[in-house]
Amino acid sequence: MAAYDYEDGPSGYDESSGSHRNSSAASAPQSAAGQDLGYNPNFVPDSVKSFVVHLYRHIREKNVYEIHQTYETTFQTLSERLFKDTPWPSVDAVASYVDNDHVFCLLYREMWFRHLYARLTPTLKQRIDSWDNYISLFQVVLHGVVNMQLPNQWLWDMVDEFVYQFQSFCQYRAKMKNKTEQEIALLRQFDQAWNVYGVLNFLQALVEKSMIIQILEREKEGLEQFTSTDGYDYNGGSNVLKVLGYFSMVGLLRVHCLLGDYHTGLKRLLPIDISQQGVYTIVIGSHITAIYHYGFANLMLRRYTDAIREFNKILLYIYKYKQLFQKSPQYEQILKKNEQMYALLAICLSLCPQVKLVEETVNSQLREKYGEKMIRMQRYDDEAFAIYDELFSYACPKFITPSAPSFEEPLVNYNQDAYRLQLKLFLYEVKQQQLLSGVRTFLKVYSTISLGKLASYMEVDEPTLRTILMTYKHKTHAVDSDGKITSNADVDFYIDDDMIYVVESKPAKKYGDYFLRQIVKLEGVINDMDRVKLE
Repeated sequence: MAAYDYEDGPSGYDESSGSHRNSSAASAPQSAAGQDLGYNPNFVPDSVKSFVVHLYRHIREKNVYEIHQTYETTFQTLSERLFKDTPWPSVDAVASYVDNDHVFCLLYREMWFRHLYARLTPTLKQRIDSWDNYISLFQVVLHGVVNMQLPNQWLWDMVDEFVYQFQSFCQYRAKMKNKTEQEIALLRQFDQAWNVYGVLNFLQALVEKSMIIQILEREKEGLEQFTSTDGYDYNGGSNVLKVLGYFSMVGLLRVHCLLGDYHTGLKRLLPIDISQQGVYTIVIGSHITAIYHYGFANLMLRRYTDAIREFNKILLYIYKYKQLFQKSPQYEQILKKNEQMYALLAICLSLCPQVKLVEETVNSQLREKYGEKMIRMQRYDDEAFAIYDELFSYACPKFITPSAPSFEEPLVNYNQDAYRLQLKLFLYEVKQQQLLSGVRTFLKVYSTISLGKLASYMEVDEPTLRTILMTYKHKTHAVDSDGKITSNADVDFYIDDDMIYVVESKPAKKYGDYFLRQIVKLEGVINDMDRVKLE
């Protein structure tokens, strides 16, 4: 998608974060999209006629495999070959080839706008038109009779793009300084377009109308099939509402993270058991989006061990299977999110050194990328805080301010306000950890130590030490999603009279990762031997 420039933003913080953004958008024409010389919205090349006719037929026949091939491969190929710098033909131009089918035209327009955002810079009117199209499409799904089977990838892309365009609109609207009078008039006129309550309500309506939460509960009891069929309906029904409802839970997590409401975001994801394989893991974009935002939300709620476990699993998965996605249009985004999650893992392990939760493969990659910085982050000086700032700015979601501007006041840019607030809260938490570094160092050395002795080592009096120890207890414990208090501490303690007794967790030995690494090495040796020509 378009790379948006912040006038006063840190170099690591940009707002493009959809699962299929195209880097070419950065150099896309900055004129009103679709108004470039030579673009005729009514001209339909033969290859596009063939594309829409075949896609329409496959949808009517519920041929999911062919729909997926046409959607995922043919659409990308034609976009690259014919519409690299221009929009696709208008929906009015292709409608006659698909019997003016209302639902198909809504689906085509959804792809049309997605391509526009990926390749060009949409005008304000086009942003509003895309919102109207999503409303019409979701209204049909929610209140009409949809007798289709669509690929999971397409259904995920709808939810993902819906949230992305909401985020993009909020950032666009927040840059008020250079808005024209025409743009301000349009913003006033269409003040409900991409309204935060509308976005949340549609996603929540899809969850509720699909009854996906009840379906997942019934599946646990063996009364229904959803995950086992990858969300598809093999009894002649439709998968559209169910799977859109399922992916909307991931979409709600993302929206609430963009708003800084981490508790609500994690609550919306609860029906999906992310410790298990599920429909969300079938689509790589959904898998990465779910775990990235789940991990970030837990990081901000000080549930460091939960974040570390899930970052470890997804990073190991990407490490093993990323070559399978090299030809995917999402490959660049996968690599970007991979790097961001390594940065977040570095932050988690610096604040909560639970290295035993990380596989050796991931740990070695982490040391290679951030080993030196993680050592400096333990010092808690100005340089350390600058590194925390740098990594957070690079890896955090692209926060938004969802409220509309006040048109009466002098127009100013406020697109960075939400980001600055979240950064301030994060760095405040980091600074509070400074007291704990000394405590942790001494607790690692002793199994028992008196309060007086530790106070003299730390050069504080006993009442101050008790305050520091209570702070350590508070900062190394968090409340989980079930309301239970859990420990993040690698070194814990209890006090009996005036003695401190240290309890250090013992890492369990892991043999599986060792054997996996040896298998990979052996496969490499075998491949090298196969390349040797024997004379």
